[in-house]
Amino acid sequence: MSRVRNEVLAAWMAEHGITAHELAGQLNTAIRAFTGTYGSTDKRVVFRWLSGEATWPNAKQRKALEQVTGRTAAQLGFRRKGTVPDAPAPLEEDPVRRREFITATTGTALGAVPVPAVAHRVGTGDVERLQAKFAGLVASDHRHGGRPDIENHASALADEALALQQRGSASQRIRSSLYSTAAAFTSSSMWAAIDGRRFDTAEAHLHQAVTLAGLAGDPAIQFRIWSHAGTLYRHLARATDALAANDVARALAVTRRDPMFASLGHARHAAILGLTADTTAVRRALGHAQDALDRAEPAAQRPLWLTAFYGQSELESLSLAAYLSLGDYARAETHARSCLDLLPGHMHRSRAIATARLSLAQLGHGDLDTAVITAMSIPTDASTSHPRVVGILSRFGRTLAALAPDSESARTWDEYTHANRRNPI
Repeated sequence: MSRVRNEVLAAWMAEHGITAHELAGQLNTAIRAFTGTYGSTDKRVVFRWLSGEATWPNAKQRKALEQVTGRTAAQLGFRRKGTVPDAPAPLEEDPVRRREFITATTGTALGAVPVPAVAHRVGTGDVERLQAKFAGLVASDHRHGGRPDIENHASALADEALALQQRGSASQRIRSSLYSTAAAFTSSSMWAAIDGRRFDTAEAHLHQAVTLAGLAGDPAIQFRIWSHAGTLYRHLARATDALAANDVARALAVTRRDPMFASLGHARHAAILGLTADTTAVRRALGHAQDALDRAEPAAQRPLWLTAFYGQSELESLSLAAYLSLGDYARAETHARSCLDLLPGHMHRSRAIATARLSLAQLGHGDLDTAVITAMSIPTDASTSHPRVVGILSRFGRTLAALAPDSESARTWDEYTHANRRNPI
């Protein structure tokens, strides 16, 4: 059976100004009311209903839908497999019952989100307004890194894109752009969670982002998502999964059309290969990354998320990560210094991470005093609050204590870290 979009459910959600996330929450609350256990429906399930991928909710979901909406599953456009839906008769929903249920379960009064009487025609301007918000999100990420508020803001913007998808009519091109924009926001949520070392949350964002990118049919955002997946698994030290995910990104046609994408794919592959102790493979991948970057046309039109961070400085950063994993501290230090020389001034998070890794490289080849000075040069807000920087500096402290526990360098570092804990930013 070909997939048929559930326009009836979409119209009901638009009429009541309810997003997929909100509907899922109300259903879960209703399920708890009659089972005693909070339901497991999430917005991805609602997206599958709307797209027609899933045509018949399970028994608990059907009962919850009837309680939340006042309509049966069939009246909401659902159908069992192998059946053709009847044209739904217009029903008069009891507004008092509906208002009481929402107020009781969510504390939200009906009508909190105004819905126009005439369906809104979604156009290029709507997409551009969302993309302008994406630019602000990218800038915030470069400054602050993986804070939960950045993750949550990106998720809210993804919901905004999907709500716009449901509430108005649009051409297929605009619908694809909205799905692509929602996927971009969701991948930013995923990246913020990775950067903040909230890995379980990052995996949940990954699954949703993959679905949205598939609906969009946008190979550039698919590349971003699978490349992020490779980074996620690299941070989890799951090298096999990381290589497999990054291979999906590198196999996309966009890497053959634009060497900039190919370069990033090779560079991230090198960082993953560092976990495997395969020095030859790391050097080969970094060589491919540099060759591709040298061939990339600087003036080519590319997505903001790529142009905002990838270039020679990021290639140096990924080279630093790879050689640090290999234990080749001299090469790691060389790439760290190149990265710091090339980083734009606004990329505070990246600078803090590169500096922390530089201190590890210096410590690795025995330059203890310089390593401590480097580590202490990281701004306190990053050294005490950014999870990745905190993690690197914790490793730095353990390594220093193991190498030279009674040294002046170790005492200086201990005094510095204790002072920071007493007086955090």
